Amino acid sequence: MFLAWHEIRRAKLRFGLLAGAVGLLVFLILFQQALLNGLITQFIGALKNQSADVLVYNDQARQNLEGSVILPDQLAAIGEVEGVAVASPLGEATFTVQADGADTDAVLFGYVLGGPGEPTTLSSGRLPEGPAEAVASAKDKDDGFGIGDTVTVIGPGGALDVKVVGIADELNFSVAPTLFVDFDTFADAKRIRGGVGPEVPVQPSVVAIAVADGVDPQTVVDRVNAEVDGVEALTRDQAVAQTPGVSSVRTSFGVILGLFYLVVPLVTGLFFLIVTFQKASALTLLRAIGASARSLVVSLLVQVVAVMAIGSLIAFGLYAFAIQGFSSLGVEVEVLPAVITSGAVLALALLTSLVAVRRVLRIDPINATTGAGVNV
Repeated sequence: MFLAWHEIRRAKLRFGLLAGAVGLLVFLILFQQALLNGLITQFIGALKNQSADVLVYNDQARQNLEGSVILPDQLAAIGEVEGVAVASPLGEATFTVQADGADTDAVLFGYVLGGPGEPTTLSSGRLPEGPAEAVASAKDKDDGFGIGDTVTVIGPGGALDVKVVGIADELNFSVAPTLFVDFDTFADAKRIRGGVGPEVPVQPSVVAIAVADGVDPQTVVDRVNAEVDGVEALTRDQAVAQTPGVSSVRTSFGVILGLFYLVVPLVTGLFFLIVTFQKASALTLLRAIGASARSLVVSLLVQVVAVMAIGSLIAFGLYAFAIQGFSSLGVEVEVLPAVITSGAVLALALLTSLVAVRRVLRIDPINATTGAGVNV
């Protein structure tokens, strides 16, 4: 232990540069992970954080809410499937709205009040209790979607005022402000957007299902798909994962993160291997005067842990600072993922350092009398 710290003090610049390099690489891992989570949440937060256990799409929609329409006879048939406790219409569409004096796009979800499909991450205010009331995405509360604000849906058919009565976290959909309203309000908004009268029926995008107590949602999914024609049922998690665009985003970021997880331990392991070769004569002499192989290995591993710990601290500081500039994406500093990432990188660094450990263990004290170093 003393040997490890003594060497670090004598070579502050060398170890400091390595810790800085590790810190930058770990920072990039943390930042990319946070960016991925933020983007995914902005894409599908509303789906992930609504209460339906199962969502049933039109089978021609390819898991796309915007392209799905459920017909009345399909809704009725779904409600008759064994294991379905409640089957309610759930609508989704994008509208032009006025909020805080400016025109913008917003996504409206319409659900049956008290039924499946309501938001589950309410952070302030209350859920809608009647027409023209909404729960809005928390990220947009300062842009005219805060509690007490009125959001106006505009279109060829006129205008519809909706009052925000609640705020929910991670509720955005398609990276747009999102409102959850009762289904009748959603239907009125669609008629206004289409410029049609109240006599025109509005069909739901999907069916939101609450499964019966003790029934596995996957079982209900299988039954609906087998018994009802023209539909595709998915559990909530499946609907989130299979939303168009989500898989490709995860894959792209996964490749980038995989490369970072490969580079960090390789850089660390290569550094300590080179250092081991450079100080081969000194290590051989230490072995000759009685230092045990175990003490030299422990010294090496202590240095690896120290470098990775300092690098992780640097990374977390950079991460916390950089995230502040991306609050508009809903990206937040998360301590637990940072700790897990640092632990994973440390474990990989220790693993790659085993090559240097092997070189240390192969030192032969007798070589001190011949001037030789490490046997390779």
